[in-house]
Amino acid sequence: MTGTRVKTPKTSTTRSIPARALQASRADVFTESVIREMTRLALKHGAVNLAQGFPDFPCPEELKTAACEAVNADVNQYAITWGSKELREEIAKRVKTYNGMDFHPETGITVTCGSTEAMLASLLAVISPGEEVIVPEPFYENYGPDTVLSGAVPHYVSLADDFSINEEAWKNAFSRTTKAIILNTPNNPTGKVFSKKELSFIADLCVDHNVIAITDEIYEHILYDGRKHVSIGSLDGMQDRTITIGSFSKTYSVTGWRVGYTLADPDLTARIRKIHDFLTVGAPAPLQQACAAALRLPESYYKELAAEYDRKRKILYKGLRDAGFACELPQGAYYIFTDIAGFEKNDVEFARHLIETAGVAAVPGSSFYHEGGETKLRFTFSKRDETLEEACRRMKQLA
Repeated sequence: MTGTRVKTPKTSTTRSIPARALQASRADVFTESVIREMTRLALKHGAVNLAQGFPDFPCPEELKTAACEAVNADVNQYAITWGSKELREEIAKRVKTYNGMDFHPETGITVTCGSTEAMLASLLAVISPGEEVIVPEPFYENYGPDTVLSGAVPHYVSLADDFSINEEAWKNAFSRTTKAIILNTPNNPTGKVFSKKELSFIADLCVDHNVIAITDEIYEHILYDGRKHVSIGSLDGMQDRTITIGSFSKTYSVTGWRVGYTLADPDLTARIRKIHDFLTVGAPAPLQQACAAALRLPESYYKELAAEYDRKRKILYKGLRDAGFACELPQGAYYIFTDIAGFEKNDVEFARHLIETAGVAAVPGSSFYHEGGETKLRFTFSKRDETLEEACRRMKQLA
């Protein structure tokens, strides 16, 4: 088991497949998802799954009711490729209120099969082969493979140990071949929330170098300790050079629905829509109707969501500290990124040990780095309180 990262292609042969079918492929230069692999191991060993970031509690009743009503009303055929009119209109309203950005539903919003498709469609829409994409690390494990699949060359730039930005390193990362930068705030796996000052610095670099920002903001409502979410696309000079990616998975606890969206200026949107059409045709029609209902939930829902996760992060944080892990409370999202240097095993060895010995699954830190991360593990707290308490009880034997 190794981290999901770009690797040197290797030629392989099998007896069952003709050699001509085994020519080099883009799929040869990255590994399978480690996150999903850890879920399979958790199931095999009966471990508490704190590896994959999906809730084990139900989504709001309003969403389930709306989804069932849509199916029963026979909203079961293709929606418009780039998303139902109702959903795009509701997204436009929410984004204007919460993110401070104004997009026309007919020309600036594309509904996708989750944020995963939105990211790849966005990269394919803007990248020419050989151009560079800046990927800050640690990063969500899909971003490295996404850049390769789009034909780009990933250029990794590291956050500091405290997840702050080293401005000189970031300035040096931009070059004449840089076409885009991938941002993720609140960040997976670190929980970092990029400040307006940091985003303004990145925005200036994008303007100076004519670079497009592709920003994954799926945890935008999961914030702690009074922090505020800032969309880089809302900053001066950035709306026409930013693709903002959103999703319903995390905010409404429906990770299996696979409904997300992109926000971009009309020219970028036209490209994204063409790519999206040939990737997936469209997101599930009845679930789009349910997502429109989700966007009509009251503001109190978002406050309660953040408060619930605030309580959960403190349960897991205490349990991890009691078990001997070095970690800090995250600023946003629903993960805790821990240091395991004191356990004298690398991340892969320790992740297996944790599953097989304590019965708790986490993600090896190297999954989130191009190089490095061997002293890190990521845990999710997107679980019921009793699930987290059981995981903490099991891990306490490590101390």
